Amino acid sequence: MDRRLGVKLEDELAFWFTPDQFAAATGIYRRHYLRVSERMTTVLPGAHEALAAVRAAGQRAVVITAKHAVSAGPSLQAAGLAPDELFTLVHGPEKAAVLRRLRAVAYVGDTPPDMAAAVQAGARAVGVTTGSFTDEDLADAGAEVVLDSLTGFPAWYRSA
Repeated sequence: MDRRLGVKLEDELAFWFTPDQFAAATGIYRRHYLRVSERMTTVLPGAHEALAAVRAAGQRAVVITAKHAVSAGPSLQAAGLAPDELFTLVHGPEKAAVLRRLRAVAYVGDTPPDMAAAVQAGARAVGVTTGSFTDEDLADAGAEVVLDSLTGFPAWYRSA
């Protein structure tokens, strides 16, 4: 399951529940997530500085996630992060479409589909090994650079 992290909840639940159980399982998960997200969410080291580096360069810092807005908003709030814009319920090629529309310069992600989306959109693919994937996994999917944490992003971005 760790190798599928980052997909839409609905896509993951399809592995575990029958169609007649699907709506109930989705509802239960989202209610539980909202109950625990504030106390269980921690900010990744360097996240605040990464957003600040993008803004200091005169760019917009956006978050693009497969999470539903009902989940993404409270998670960002709990982490103390306020992106300039939030795009939800997008994964893989759907992220590429958002990145193209934004004319994104770079996209930071921790999954191979994130790297593939950046490449498809013509953005620089920046991998971070903060999830379940190795630097090799991310590089094989098209990462131009792989960082072991977001703390290295501001220096990379300034020099890019």
